[in-house]
Amino acid sequence: MPIEIPPHWEQLSLEGLSGVLMVIGAPDTGKSTFARYLYTRLCACHERVGFIDGDIGQASLGPPTTMTLVVRQSGETDFPPGGPRTRFFVGATSPRGHMLPTVIGLYKLVRRAQELGATAVVVDTTGLVAPEQGGLILKHSKVDLLEPSAVFAIQRGCELEPVLVPLRRSARTRVVELPPASAIRPRDMVTRRAYRARLFARYFANAYPLEISWARLAVFPAPCFGRGQLVALEDAHGFALALGVVQEVDPVRQTVLLLTPAHSLEKVDAIRLGDIWLNPQTWEDSRWGNTGDRPTFGAGRLPEKEDLR
Repeated sequence: MPIEIPPHWEQLSLEGLSGVLMVIGAPDTGKSTFARYLYTRLCACHERVGFIDGDIGQASLGPPTTMTLVVRQSGETDFPPGGPRTRFFVGATSPRGHMLPTVIGLYKLVRRAQELGATAVVVDTTGLVAPEQGGLILKHSKVDLLEPSAVFAIQRGCELEPVLVPLRRSARTRVVELPPASAIRPRDMVTRRAYRARLFARYFANAYPLEISWARLAVFPAPCFGRGQLVALEDAHGFALALGVVQEVDPVRQTVLLLTPAHSLEKVDAIRLGDIWLNPQTWEDSRWGNTGDRPTFGAGRLPEKEDLR
């Protein structure tokens, strides 16, 4: 879909801009659209540019619950670039309650982009900005850890002021403030939920059952599986090779049957459990089981409080 470019975007001077470039904004401000535009502009200045889709709820480069990195190779002009994608599984569609893995995942993806030779990395973040929901500490933590050379802030009114006031007074980053794109249309929760379901349906369109012995793999945080639960198969670096949906659990044999596009366990080092469940008929997501099944832990018992500390 073509991007409608507001004049104030075109007037931005990007000369000399490099390093990590973070884009923040509340939902429905054009944050992700601007991040893609910024990426395309930077491709004229850098041979390799990284783009991180860090919006785990309304992802554009991968299934929800994941953050995805792509790196432009020399000569590519389209978005997204056609090169390999690196994913990090947060296991939720909102950073609320998952802020630590969200920040860790972004850091690991930025580091991977730089290892691949990207001299500029655009980071599109989630729309969580409200201080009472943790948005303030989340955004400041990202700035502290990623050390962006610039933060592009898009706000309609004063919703980003708690985040921006200290950053404007600090030398740790440059703040570039932009009004929202006028062409952006708000999306309600029903629309956002339907969008996630379409992404999940597309991702699992060619999935097949794969049985896994969890006794042979690391399981994070613990082998507590429930039917319909979303999980990730990770490599030794903690990046997601594929997602899977739990179909059956055999606590005696210590095996789990996953519906997954992964064809084998090649390079799989661990299973990471997510905190959402998927309905395989509608692909809608929910918290703590939409199938009515309770998780099975270890030899078939439910986890006690001590098990989950």
